[in-house]
Amino acid sequence: MRPLRWGLLGTARINRSLIPALRASPRAELAAVASRDPAKAAAYAREWGIPRTFGRYEDMLADGEIDVVYIPLPNGLHAEWTIRAARAGKHVLCEKPLAISLQEVDQVADAAREAKVVVDEGLMYRHQTLTREVKALVDRGTLGELRFVRGSFTFPATRENDVRLVPALGGGCLWDLGVYPISYARFVLGAEPVEAFGWQTPGPSGVDVAFAAQLRFPSDVLMQCDTGFRAALRHDMEIVGSDASLLVPNPFKPGPSEPVHLLRGGERQTITVAGPEADHLYVGEVEDLTDAVMLGRPPAVSLADSRATVAAILALLSSAREGGRPVRVG
Repeated sequence: MRPLRWGLLGTARINRSLIPALRASPRAELAAVASRDPAKAAAYAREWGIPRTFGRYEDMLADGEIDVVYIPLPNGLHAEWTIRAARAGKHVLCEKPLAISLQEVDQVADAAREAKVVVDEGLMYRHQTLTREVKALVDRGTLGELRFVRGSFTFPATRENDVRLVPALGGGCLWDLGVYPISYARFVLGAEPVEAFGWQTPGPSGVDVAFAAQLRFPSDVLMQCDTGFRAALRHDMEIVGSDASLLVPNPFKPGPSEPVHLLRGGERQTITVAGPEADHLYVGEVEDLTDAVMLGRPPAVSLADSRATVAAILALLSSAREGGRPVRVG
């Protein structure tokens, strides 16, 4: 079976992480890049050695020699172009978050089902050995009965005209960064939150630039996380049980060798998990989508999974708008 021919729908910075992964996969071929500016598409193609260019997104979707479209656009455009790509018969790998409303997720699911194509949300960490090892430790009962999950993802956003601060484009730190600890907690716990509490700090444009979130899961398991564009770089997860706790210092973008720390009775055991080289960090999500297309395997991140993350974020945002009032999720 020939490699899947991929097209990049845009020239976003995140492409530079995916391009090495596409070139590392024997079942993928980076065939084209599209931009709304033909000159920009041509310059980008020369820089990265991409054979074909399109001066309009629509032209890429209409081309019969593109099998898969990668969507790295601003958050508020994800659903629109995922739906348009699916209706054009293209498989889609869309950057997180897949959408910013439940209606959009349902429309994506309808379009994918009707066109018989695969749509996969790009949560790269889900495909890493580190994530699987953490999940296995939890599932084996290493920590005892689960009680609490804590996470963080912050960094100082200093770029002028950053699309992450534009309300109309789905800006805000919870959509951009909160997706990670929230989806991680749901995955590790194997459950969905039932109640949300949120507190936010709005920036000048009105979007949240700092957010403190709390989710209550069944059996009163609690999850807390903070995200934001105003604090120093931080990203970690901690899972706490009745017998022990597990600290994951670098859960979302692991390196070739990552430690996790198991704390039990005042003693710490460090477990080192092997990970990918930097250029291969995104290969897992490429191979996952390829398996779904070629072998009919369900994607690791299902559309139902993506929908549940969106539901949790929407509940948190609703709670924050109402001054921290508890809000049911879903």
